Amino acid sequence: MSSRTDAGVSVRMNLARIDLPEAVSRSIDDTKILRALNDHLPEDVVAWGARRVPVWSPSRPVVSRKYYYRSEISRRWPIEIDMDSLQRACSVLEGGHDFANLCRVEEGRDTERKVEVCEPWINSEGRPIGIMVCAQSFLWNQVRRMSSAVTGVISGEIGVDELEDALNNPHNPVDLGMDPPEGLVLWEIEHDLLDGMGLNSTPDTSNFSTPPQGLREHDIWTGLCKLEMSSMIHTEWINQYGLF
Repeated sequence: MSSRTDAGVSVRMNLARIDLPEAVSRSIDDTKILRALNDHLPEDVVAWGARRVPVWSPSRPVVSRKYYYRSEISRRWPIEIDMDSLQRACSVLEGGHDFANLCRVEEGRDTERKVEVCEPWINSEGRPIGIMVCAQSFLWNQVRRMSSAVTGVISGEIGVDELEDALNNPHNPVDLGMDPPEGLVLWEIEHDLLDGMGLNSTPDTSNFSTPPQGLREHDIWTGLCKLEMSSMIHTEWINQYGLF
């Protein structure tokens, strides 16, 4: 597999390399491969694209991975958003940084990453609902902690300078929180060998509801939010790839 995700994270697109005997590979096309896979996959997993690639082509080294995080699943996400503050918090996270304070550190693993894009996720009604992040690779929990940090800035819990300090001084531990996995979706992966397969699609948020203000009401709404995220993925599979 190309990418790992935390339990509870949605995935629109992931990559897997399948090795077949040469005699089998010569006798079948992409359509038959997809039919065979979908006949045996569980109902919450769908194979929607296939490409022939050279033998032993690696699936993990990719050009980029794109994630969306629906930050409003957190009760800390404000009802009224200051866009300048949101844009500033996102821009701070772009570029090369040591993300030791914004990930789950694994022993022996480098915590430096380059975030190509971090920008507000705006729904179909023009309302900011979270962030979109794109990079070649990510660390465990990185996007969820980035979302929590951005939420902290726009809610006034922390200043932008505190976020900058967490990045600039990675050896001084600071906990900026971590948002729940259900708000995260791995949206697309760009790979050199796939000729753009699966790219240039944006999430359809037209059915997304607005979170209520009360804490108890928000807890109940969280269940609806999870269903809307799942529905977004399944609708994408059906509409974009004509699977059914």
